[in-house]
Amino acid sequence: MMNVKEEKCMAYKKYLEGLRKILNRIENEQGEQIETIAGKMAESIQNKGIIHFFGSGHSVIPVLDAFPRYGSFLGLNALMDPRLMWSSVTGPASAPGLLKIERKEDFIEDGFLRYQPVRAGDFLVVYSHGGLNAAPVEAALFGKKRGATVVAVTSIENQKMAKATHSSGKKLIDIADYAIDNCVPPEDAIVELKGRREKVGATSTTAVVAITLSLVCETAEILNDKGFDLKIFVSPNVEGFGVDNNLAIFDMHSELIRRH
Repeated sequence: MMNVKEEKCMAYKKYLEGLRKILNRIENEQGEQIETIAGKMAESIQNKGIIHFFGSGHSVIPVLDAFPRYGSFLGLNALMDPRLMWSSVTGPASAPGLLKIERKEDFIEDGFLRYQPVRAGDFLVVYSHGGLNAAPVEAALFGKKRGATVVAVTSIENQKMAKATHSSGKKLIDIADYAIDNCVPPEDAIVELKGRREKVGATSTTAVVAITLSLVCETAEILNDKGFDLKIFVSPNVEGFGVDNNLAIFDMHSELIRRH
């Protein structure tokens, strides 16, 4: 019985160990790129630009964690469409339905992004582990057309292995001005099970959230060191900060988007 328990415990240890390796790779291999992009993002915000974040499916999660979030700040903007995220597995707004929508060409721009405040001088961060679907590819193309600087957060290994499926002949990495490797293997899951080819334990979400918040933190530090007056979301649990602090930032964000 003890052996069975020890064997079961090994899976979670393998997962956490694998996750630590991925995060270490991000720090060691992508740190310089993160610093460079954060510096450019800080310049954009200083010049009244906005840093936009876009993803579909599970890639919506880092967008949600970018803004609005405790610890994030004015100047960031989440580009989200409920049609690009699933809210039930097989019911209304289903996961299978989403898979079709995010592969549908000519939807992202005409159905959503053309009405969003993306302009020259802004940044557009596009998330996609595979980087092949119409949603991320067309988001990046749209950003370039508007004159924004496009950042791809993706699996570089996956992009190198796969062939483009979009009619443009391009993958996300072909369009972006900068790319950050999420350092996750193409299959995403990392834990092997005895007697099976499939692996369990996806890692890309944790990796890209870590990358996103690294960009947020680095950008904030650069701006703060330059004396920029950051308007930061703070948990009401912190003494001296109530709900009104965040409501005021929401008002400022609304005005920023309206004027942009």
